[in-house]
Amino acid sequence: MSKINVAIIGLGFGAEFIPIYQRHPNANMYAICQRNKENLDKVGDEFGIAKRYTDYDELLKDPDVHAVHINTPIPDHATQSIKALKAGKHVACTVPMATTVEECKQIVDLVKETGLTYMMMETVVYAREFLFMKALYDKGELGKLQFLKASHQQEMDGWPNYWPGLPPMYYATHCVGPVLGLTRAEAEYVSCFGSGTIREELHKYYNSPYAVESTHIKFRNSDVCAYIYRSLFDTARQYRESFEVYGSKKSVEWPLIEGDHLVVHTAKKPEPEIPEEVECPDFAHLLPKEIQRFTTGGVYDTDEHQHLSFTQGAGHGGSHPHLVHEFISALTDKREPFPNARQSANITCVGILAHESAKKGGEIVKLPEFTLTSEKG
Repeated sequence: MSKINVAIIGLGFGAEFIPIYQRHPNANMYAICQRNKENLDKVGDEFGIAKRYTDYDELLKDPDVHAVHINTPIPDHATQSIKALKAGKHVACTVPMATTVEECKQIVDLVKETGLTYMMMETVVYAREFLFMKALYDKGELGKLQFLKASHQQEMDGWPNYWPGLPPMYYATHCVGPVLGLTRAEAEYVSCFGSGTIREELHKYYNSPYAVESTHIKFRNSDVCAYIYRSLFDTARQYRESFEVYGSKKSVEWPLIEGDHLVVHTAKKPEPEIPEEVECPDFAHLLPKEIQRFTTGGVYDTDEHQHLSFTQGAGHGGSHPHLVHEFISALTDKREPFPNARQSANITCVGILAHESAKKGGEIVKLPEFTLTSEKG
């Protein structure tokens, strides 16, 4: 296939990706799907997409659909991914992969059985800040890696459907992804503590009282571990997706306030000279020229058209075109994307199992074998 026919399912956040696929040299923005026909036609007319579906099952019967990109609410991710793989479609799915360990295993097993491609579209591991730290690591400038830390804090009051009372770690991929992604590490086991209490009327939805959940992740076959924390309700904090890396030669810390610069600490300098504010470079040069502009600007021209998660998350670090390019190039080059199904399961299960650990007072919980590579180190 010289061009991959892509169908996007879910047109809130999903609409952000339409013009990127339209301009990617190896993609054909073939179809869109949303249950609300009025919204479906509005988006279809705006972007000139003729093939439109209100029924996901009908879309999956279309033999011309090569791949689906799922951008629906969290509870639908696993079911729709499983249906697509069973229908013979490649899958890109927004985070998280699933809400249970069993669903993650079903997806991993289906990918093995079918030979199809699955990629969880985790924005942080393609954000410019992550790519900057990954470049330092790959060039050896960090020295020996000693510790990693990440956070995802967001105020979710007023969000609909499944959000009220959601345990913080249930959706932890934005902070798990970067700490594992830097070295392509695997989580071996986790220990998590719940802290604080959200207001009582929110407890009933998931039988969870925790305001903050914080987790230590032990890396497999490594002396390194990571620390992540997450909050969703009744915790005062500006939206923040942070990632920090500590090495023997250099360390990089995320700013405390959105819009400030990263801070790079360099060892063996005089104390006042150790920290240096650094404006993070863009990494558009890694992309085909046709989609490079999407790293620095939203898909839409005005903020009022952009999905709230995109606006709050400062444009997701310019990650959207990188995600599209990774998925499409993995298909055309016949290689595994990052993260593939197994890696996506490892990342997603960290959060699911961390909440189980919190309910058991921080008890160590091991990641299941299907999320790990087979070789033992």
